Amino acid sequence: MNSGVPQTYESLFSDSLAVSRRPLFRAGAKMFRVGFLLLGLLSTMLFASSALGATATVGLGSAASFSALGGTTITNTGPTTMFGDLGLSPGSSVTGAPQVLGQTHVDDAVAIEAKNDLTTAYNNAASRPSSGSAGTDLAGQTFSPGVYTASSSLLLSSGSVTLNAQGEPNAVFIFQIGSTLITESNTTVSLVNGAQACNVFWQVGSSATLGTGTRFGGTIMALASITANTSATIHGRLLAREGAVTMDINTITTSNCPSSASGSGPGTETTTGAVVPPPGSKTTPKKTTPKRVHHHAPKRAQIGRAHV
Repeated sequence: MNSGVPQTYESLFSDSLAVSRRPLFRAGAKMFRVGFLLLGLLSTMLFASSALGATATVGLGSAASFSALGGTTITNTGPTTMFGDLGLSPGSSVTGAPQVLGQTHVDDAVAIEAKNDLTTAYNNAASRPSSGSAGTDLAGQTFSPGVYTASSSLLLSSGSVTLNAQGEPNAVFIFQIGSTLITESNTTVSLVNGAQACNVFWQVGSSATLGTGTRFGGTIMALASITANTSATIHGRLLAREGAVTMDINTITTSNCPSSASGSGPGTETTTGAVVPPPGSKTTPKKTTPKRVHHHAPKRAQIGRAHV
């Protein structure tokens, strides 16, 4: 029965319902802000995780300025040129008179310090966790940045091996080699897509031998000896902890970046004495336009009339 009081129906858009829904809208907005903040935090964590996952470079300390650093002797044949320093300790015999455009330090305080820093760098590189296997033969392989391990010997039998920085100029490549590193004649370590020789390290458990005409990139840190055969060119360093460094008509351009000594901080590579292009780079010979030679016809003898 109708009591006489008219029934009222509130519109969905009435003030009373709007007031009742305001807390819900506020809660929703708050949840949205919290979700946005969580998303930003997650992105930051992922970025930090990616940065932490990148391989750190190896600091060489005072050894960074050396093109060749040996333990027992340094022997050279022919017109070898090194654009960095030459060092030897504890040995004292340097033969063959290589052209050293940097400084020469033989069993002095500078050489001793450089050898100590080399030992530290060698152990640092050897202790890094491995990203994967380097295999037994580098020929035809392409590596992205990381740490690669060869349990015994590592060979570059032919052609080239490619180190691809994938557009990251601070990308680091470390090769941990249990025994020997050998490159055959006319092989190449090719650095592409921003890879820099100052961030490539070859930690060699015994000795390294570079074949005739090899174009090599990176710093070799060998426990024993290093031999660079005829006309091998090195964009990096030959650093032997205990044995000899033997060279034969080689050119060593010292590759540096701001992190070469300290092991930290990004930076673009600088090369001392860049007469040899980095392995893998292409050079185009400068075109020369031959000079035109103008041939002039011999002047005819003019016979003048005699004036009377």
